Amino acid sequence: MGRRGVRVVRQGAERVLRVDDTFASTYQPGRIATGSVWDALACGLLALPLERRGSVLLLGLGGGSAARIARALAPDARIIGVELRAEVVEAARAHLDLDALDLEVVIGDAREVVERFADGSFDAVLEDVFVGRGRGAYKPEGFPFPMLARARACLRPGGLLVTNTLDEAPAMLAGMRELFAHRLEISLADFDNRVFVGSDAPLSGRELRARVARDAALRGSLAQLRFRRL
Repeated sequence: MGRRGVRVVRQGAERVLRVDDTFASTYQPGRIATGSVWDALACGLLALPLERRGSVLLLGLGGGSAARIARALAPDARIIGVELRAEVVEAARAHLDLDALDLEVVIGDAREVVERFADGSFDAVLEDVFVGRGRGAYKPEGFPFPMLARARACLRPGGLLVTNTLDEAPAMLAGMRELFAHRLEISLADFDNRVFVGSDAPLSGRELRARVARDAALRGSLAQLRFRRL
């Protein structure tokens, strides 16, 4: 099912969204956690108390895997998802129940759209922007700068920026060190991704692990997750 490089493949109960041969999202009705990198990306929200999870900006929506977890962790939040390609959103709405997440969806280039929200009104920004095909996926031009600085401008004081990285991890980490006083790394067993969390407020990997362990949506993923203060 799909067109123009966007396909949804059914593997038993699981539905996998592939964009230009890249594993872009997974969804299994009745499940929230994915057993994949989106668990690591979204679990950073638990570093904030529930009352500080009122607004989330997701850059790189894809089929909504991270958004689904974010909605479970922040049930009353305003969540805005930015996706470059309209056909990705169409496929997610048709096959991955995207509309059930009550998101505001913006179609456009995250590197440009983010400037609309640089008013310091978000509690968290989750960044998952990649281009390229398959295992060759990479961050586009503009990363780490000025993109990380623009994302930071969207945050309220004490807010979180969470970024998913692959080969560009060293450069992205250097950018996070420049922008934030406190940082964590979250990684997932058997994945090359390194997820960085940055904030001006103190961050504790031990406390984040404890919150994941208590969370109904994500506690099943805890054995795969690794937390490290940077």
